[in-house]
Amino acid sequence: MRPIVRIFIIAVIFAVPFSAYAAEQTTQRGVMIRQASIYISPDRNAAKLAQIERGREVAIIEHSNQWLHVFATLAGQRSDNPITQEDDSDVADVRDVSGWIVGKGVVTASTPNGDKILYGAAADAEAEASRRGGRKGAAGDAFFLYLRTQEYFPTSPLAGEALYRAADVKWQLDRADVMSRPSSHARQAYLREGMNEDLMKKVIKKYPNTKWADRAAFHLIENKLCGDWQGTSSCPKKESEIYEKYARGRPGSPDAPEALYDAAWRQAALIQIYKTEEKPKDSDQAKAHAIAVAQQVISQYPQSEWSDRAQTLLFLVQQDIPTYGNAVE
Repeated sequence: MRPIVRIFIIAVIFAVPFSAYAAEQTTQRGVMIRQASIYISPDRNAAKLAQIERGREVAIIEHSNQWLHVFATLAGQRSDNPITQEDDSDVADVRDVSGWIVGKGVVTASTPNGDKILYGAAADAEAEASRRGGRKGAAGDAFFLYLRTQEYFPTSPLAGEALYRAADVKWQLDRADVMSRPSSHARQAYLREGMNEDLMKKVIKKYPNTKWADRAAFHLIENKLCGDWQGTSSCPKKESEIYEKYARGRPGSPDAPEALYDAAWRQAALIQIYKTEEKPKDSDQAKAHAIAVAQQVISQYPQSEWSDRAQTLLFLVQQDIPTYGNAVE
């Protein structure tokens, strides 16, 4: 799993299409990999119009010595709430700016090794976002840099992973917001808004039969989970089925061992829950099911860390040690 992006350094983000201005012009487009000031004229002593962050796009209108005249759409640089729409008209904190920047740190589609440069800058930004006290807005920078890697270099070997990483950052930002709401504790998943699935589904559609599609599909399961089981059997039973279905359908996924373990853990929890519901037969069946799935993790994915965790779970279940609730023997 990639490092969790820390909430306190998260900048708002989501994909927004580049300005129609750039689309309608024949000018070259580029992506910033550094923070830059936009000046009213090609002079460091001129008035500053705006600051453009890493990962944001510019349309290069003209060159003048060491300067570039650019048009830029600045999105998600000042707001504290995640952007959830792709339409610029629905996005807060969007400004169009035309001015001059020092002509360096701009990656275009023709830049040698441009895909690696953008991806590397994105990885650096993500690492910065995960560091306590890291640069404010680094998560947003990582998102845009990953996204632009895929957009500018769609045939690159890094394209699929880059799109997934962008979706992963966005998912974590959404998750932090969703889980901060009282509705996150609702028993049924449909009672909360859930994380935006658009980018994850885009990964699955554009890069089918890849580990990035598998990983994106695993993320989508989270929107189907209950917020709080409230001690009832319906939630863990349903969730166990979802995880087992995923593992059956995507056995080669990097997340398949975890999915099976999650299923086994829920079956183990059902042992005790069914007892409180006075369903001894169902409890016995849950025990047998938990043992079978845990053994599957161990035999099918012996090199995975989930194999060791499944071994522990198997030991507890076989010795009738409760794994859920407050029951103590």
